[in-house]
Amino acid sequence: MTSRAVSPQRTDERGARRSASASAVLRAVLDGGPIARSTVARRTGLSAAAVTGHTAELLQRGLLRELPEAESRKSVGRPHVPVDLDTGRHVAGALHLAVHHATVALLDLRGKVLVQHEEPHDGLAAEDLLARAAEIFDDLLLGHAPDREPLGLGVATGGWVDRASGTVVEHPLLGWRDVPVRDLLTGSTALAVEVDGHARALVHAERLFGHPRARESVVQLFTGNVVDAAFATGTTVHHGPRSAAGGVAHLPVDGSTEPCRCGRTGCLEAAVSEATLARQAVENGLLDEPEFPELLALATAGNSAALRMFDERARLIGRAAALLLDVLNPAVLVVVDRSVARLPDCLPIIREEVRDRARGPAPAETVVSSSFPGTELATAGGAVLLEVLYENPLGPLLTRWPRAS
Repeated sequence: MTSRAVSPQRTDERGARRSASASAVLRAVLDGGPIARSTVARRTGLSAAAVTGHTAELLQRGLLRELPEAESRKSVGRPHVPVDLDTGRHVAGALHLAVHHATVALLDLRGKVLVQHEEPHDGLAAEDLLARAAEIFDDLLLGHAPDREPLGLGVATGGWVDRASGTVVEHPLLGWRDVPVRDLLTGSTALAVEVDGHARALVHAERLFGHPRARESVVQLFTGNVVDAAFATGTTVHHGPRSAAGGVAHLPVDGSTEPCRCGRTGCLEAAVSEATLARQAVENGLLDEPEFPELLALATAGNSAALRMFDERARLIGRAAALLLDVLNPAVLVVVDRSVARLPDCLPIIREEVRDRARGPAPAETVVSSSFPGTELATAGGAVLLEVLYENPLGPLLTRWPRAS
């Protein structure tokens, strides 16, 4: 009897189905762990045999663990040994590149930030900054996770980031153009490196670890020194050609005459960026130097002039959010902004503008703050890598490590 040849196409299709099924199992454990294999099968629609096989492989790779026998034998009869994520074996490295500082961090498989370090970098060239970040990453591994295996390093930043090539195509505020971030960091760390825009990264974080409705559809609006956005629906985060989607910096907003570097006035980033607000605070005599954290501290302490500045800024952010909601109609819009996390009036003001201007659902249900207050930047970097892992847990991230015994 002659055997039938298997075409490469059929082999690839089988591999893709196998990866997708393993991903479904791992995500089910992320959502429900500790969880029995039978429950995983019911929630994923996979057969019991398929779940058993994928679970065994994920256990071998150190992504899952079985609970100790004493914890699982709580009823009479044959025990159902639950499985959970193994958050003690691997760590995901994270790097976020902001305008004035870099955040380097380590995260576990549930997206929990284990440690983060903020490093000022004003004046450093791209190559020097990335080399310094790699050194800090090594120090964090040695000091805080000496017995864990690094999955790799996820990098998030603003501007135009081409995920496929791992290149920062353009970041005007950093002065970067066509910086091969992945290649530079792979060379200095000898690890897998993934690079993406921080708004898209935070979409992945919300969908994996954050707001439940983000899995339906979500818009992420990031307002810092850089202002940008990202959008996802179903299982797809929209990138566009060369990952250029999400460029809302020059979206026009009513009520602002702030000049923009593009030559126009009233562009969203020019109107609401942290740099703009800090400069205006100096002009208004509130600060001696244009330092946004100092202005935020003044507002947090109850300074009325500082609070008025943040209230007006929140109104402008709300007008932009209303436009995005009308165009994209997501289940949830997440605003990532330091003032939203620190000042209790900012989110209600944003929602008020949305209620007055958008035609969608009630803003109190739709417009929310980040699920990761205080760790947004570290989470963004880690989510770039963890999304790759959860998308394909049988993929190349773990092939450099021996399997667990």
